[in-house]
This record gives sequence, structure tokens and C-alpha cells, in this order.
Amino acid sequence: MGPLPRTLELFYDVLSPYSWLGFEVLCRYKKLWNINLQLRPSLIAGIMKDSGNQPPALLPRKAQYLKDDIKRLGEHIQVPLQFPKDFFSVILEKGSLSAMRFLTAVNLERPEMLEKVSRELWMRVWSRDEDISEPKSILAAAEKAGMSTEQAQGLLEKISTPKVKNELKETTNAACKYGAFGLPITVAHLDGQTHMLFGSDRMELLAHLLGSCVCQLCSHQNTSVSIIFGLL
Repeated sequence: MGPLPRTLELFYDVLSPYSWLGFEVLCRYKKLWNINLQLRPSLIAGIMKDSGNQPPALLPRKAQYLKDDIKRLGEHIQVPLQFPKDFFSVILEKGSLSAMRFLTAVNLERPEMLEKVSRELWMRVWSRDEDISEPKSILAAAEKAGMSTEQAQGLLEKISTPKVKNELKETTNAACKYGAFGLPITVAHLDGQTHMLFGSDRMELLAHLLGSCVCQLCSHQNTSVSIIFGLL
């Protein structure tokens, strides 16, 4: 019998392209790294407000860098990222509240579908430049992920219930308590200690914290860097 999986929590919002990058790397390597990956849908707007942070794209130079950086990282990690044409409308006006409430409902009632539905919502907003704020858009993502129309509609009807609202609020608050000032954050629970890592570019450090996985990665010789950053 092998060692028990270590627990990692990924707090994410589909409005965050860096969350998508971190999500895909962790989903690809959760078996290789022997981790119990817990997906935690959260609201980035709530975290930004709680921490006093501002979206980096509000500064023109950062906005241009963000656009270039996302393109490079998407190609590197093989995630089909495309910047929305009306970026500020997507981020600042439409937001992700309904989408994240829907993912919260999925996590409560159909957790086995959470990975696929999350990915389809990211595909809509960050690959095909499609809406994720309208009910029909959320339903389309859920159905493309494999849900029946009836299942998706039933979950959509619950996004305004106190149970779902409170769950999303509690998860967002949990991220804030870990020290989040943006998303994604990965929280690693290892040997009685908790490590909060911000961003999608901390995978090499995460592998180091996991310990045995560093040795396993190094044993692949020339493929070690590729495995860490998600190319294989």
C-alpha cells in the first residue's frame, strides 16, 4: 500500500485566466504527484475587495503585459487562451458571480462534474470569447460538459438559494483567511503545515514542497522541467 495522497486546495474563479492555467497543470499531474486535489470555486471580486487589491489590467502597461503573458503561457502549457475583445466589459461589467454560484451548486450536488463544467466555462470566456453571465450561456457550458438539460437547469435554479450563496461566500472567505489577494491560490496541507501559494507559476515550488515528487521528477532526466510546467 503506497503513501496516502497529500491534500491540495485550488481556489479559483473562471474570470481568472491564470486560474485556468493552474487548474490544468494540477488536474494533469494530480496522479503523478499523488495529491488529493480539492477544487474550491471562489469569487475573485470578493477577494480583491477584501484585500484592497485592484485588477492589474486597470494600468495600461500591466494590461498589455497581461495580454502578452497570457498568450505565451497558454502556448507553453497548451491551453487555448485568447484575450476577450471587450476585456473590460467581461471583467468589470459582467463579472462571474452567476457562473461561480453555478459551479458552487455543481460542487454541492454533482462534484464529479465540477472539473468538466469549470473547464467549459473557461473555454467560453477565455478561448471562444463567449458570454458566461447569462443563464443560457451557463446552461450551454454545463451541457457541453456532459450534463443533461434537466440536470443543468435544476442546478441553475439553485444559484440564488441561501445555501449556494452562503457556500460561495464561505469558500471565498476561506481563501481570504489563507491570505489570498487574488486568484488562483493553491493551499497545500503537508505534514501538519499549511502552505499558501499564489498564482499559476509556483508549480516548481509546489513540487519542492511535495518532496517525493521532486525526486520522481528529477528521475525523468531531460523531461523533468517539462513535467513540472505541464508540457507532457
